[in-house]
Amino acid sequence: MRRFRKIRLLAILLTGVLLCGLWLTPNSGAEDDGEENPYRQLQLFTDVLSIVRKSYVEEVDLKQLIYGAINGMLESLDPHSGFMPPEVYREMRIDTKGEFGGLGIEITMRDGQLIIVSPIEDTPAFRAGLQPGDQIVKIEDRYTKSLSLMEAVKMMRGPAGSEINITVMRDSFDVPKKFTLIREVIRIHSVKSRMLDGQIGYARLTQFQEKTGDELHQALAALNKESGGAGLGGLILDLRNNPGGLLDQAVAVSDTFLSSGLIVYTEGREPESQMTFSAHAAGTEPNYPMVVLIDGGSASASEIVAGALQDHHRALVLGTRSFGKGSVQTIIPLADGAGLRLTTARYFTPSGTSIQARGITPDIEVHPLQAKESEEEQHFSEKDLAHHFATPPAAGDSEKVPAKSRLSKEDRSDYQLMRALDLLKGMKIFQAEKQAA
Repeated sequence: MRRFRKIRLLAILLTGVLLCGLWLTPNSGAEDDGEENPYRQLQLFTDVLSIVRKSYVEEVDLKQLIYGAINGMLESLDPHSGFMPPEVYREMRIDTKGEFGGLGIEITMRDGQLIIVSPIEDTPAFRAGLQPGDQIVKIEDRYTKSLSLMEAVKMMRGPAGSEINITVMRDSFDVPKKFTLIREVIRIHSVKSRMLDGQIGYARLTQFQEKTGDELHQALAALNKESGGAGLGGLILDLRNNPGGLLDQAVAVSDTFLSSGLIVYTEGREPESQMTFSAHAAGTEPNYPMVVLIDGGSASASEIVAGALQDHHRALVLGTRSFGKGSVQTIIPLADGAGLRLTTARYFTPSGTSIQARGITPDIEVHPLQAKESEEEQHFSEKDLAHHFATPPAAGDSEKVPAKSRLSKEDRSDYQLMRALDLLKGMKIFQAEKQAA
């Protein structure tokens, strides 16, 4: 009897343990319940939060725990969604107005690595020689593997004049290289323009800010005035190393050169994320020849412009494949002054192409040359050979005065720019001969 009681008691205990095990096992036989009733999953979160606050080895601030949980949730979505604490959100709002403190680089997370999308022209990062595709391994003495995107941004911000060390790995490096940069208050003029040879204008867009569309119209008006009333014979629109910016400004820039038709459309889950943007005839530039320059640092809004002009056959796209960021982020302000950067839609070019993780493929692929190669390519020719024959003067040569070149030494060493200029000059000659015939 005594042995029987022991066996019976053991059976009861085992049954109790089994029942407890079934009770404590998450989603046991009720996976669908979690989907149908999300509050069960929230209960799991609050349980963990309570345990950490009570039992963690050190006391932890509740706000810090909540912020960390939100960060972790958003990082599990995609590289471009993120949580911005109040101070980061304030600086982000300043960024789009064209003035902020820092180094001047656009960064992203790719496979857990902090990658430079593009250095912004005339900033400490640009002058230091940082390049698109560089991997930031360390910021000061902290490895970036342990950082979120927003934490990395916050670390690189700081007062003007302060020093910061970042360690970078590049494909051409044998070992990571440390760069020492001095932070600046970065004021960005999003459009820079000038006349090149042969009545051809040049407009460089460094970023898409709140007034980029207006600045481009002003720049084109100045170029037309500089042409002496003859009008532009062509335009090079330089979007290289332009990391993007505001969607509405990408639409405004595209609309400047298109009189009708679709510019870009977006698709998302919510009705507000399904948008269509089209061109209007008002304010459209004349239909002069155009070349758009892109490279691996051209991202987001830059790709919208290049894709729209390419699909409408308004411009030839020259350079190398662009970055391939085909998603739209919405900035949502939160109650405590923080902000949420959430990917809410994908965008598509007029032909229905998504460039996400593909990029824009140029019509004419031209890679930049190294400085030494460029120098040889530009300056070594027949006239450099010993004992070369001099060219006999042709009739009327004495009356011809060569036009003064507007090209600087930097322009001549920019292989992609020179190829774009040659292309536009060729198009002008072809059109003139066609009209004469």
